[in-house]
Amino acid sequence: MTLMASLKPAFRQASRLPRSSVANVFSKPQSIRLTSAFYRQLSDHTRAAIDKAVESKPVVLFMKGTPETPQCGFSRASIQILGLQGVDPNKFAAFNVLEDEELRQGLKEYSDWPTIPQLYLQKEFIGGCDILMSMHQNGELAKVLEKNDVLVPAEASKEP
Repeated sequence: MTLMASLKPAFRQASRLPRSSVANVFSKPQSIRLTSAFYRQLSDHTRAAIDKAVESKPVVLFMKGTPETPQCGFSRASIQILGLQGVDPNKFAAFNVLEDEELRQGLKEYSDWPTIPQLYLQKEFIGGCDILMSMHQNGELAKVLEKNDVLVPAEASKEP
């Protein structure tokens, strides 16, 4: 018996359901109760450590690896974008989440963002690599970085 042949009775039974009962499942708001398996309390220690890191410099990137040796393509792309934008190294800090699993998991809860890297500007969460890339491409990132005075200062023009 083929796979399709064995599934036909299930398809027939599903097709006999009244359309209204199927529609009701999707139209009624469903409440979801999170259990401890899905929800983890961020410890005070981890929250304080992340707060301290975010406050350490105006531009903070939590990434996999270091700026010199990124350990994933998204972290590498984020570093390259910040470099292309001209972020002042004196106003930038990067934290390697691979060195501390509690930091890595806690950061996702702290920002309510599921992926790494994560960029913070003036203690405010900006987003991950996808947001950074989009802002870079549409010119918004340049404006925000300039507005927050985190770019390498332009050299003063020399007059003869």
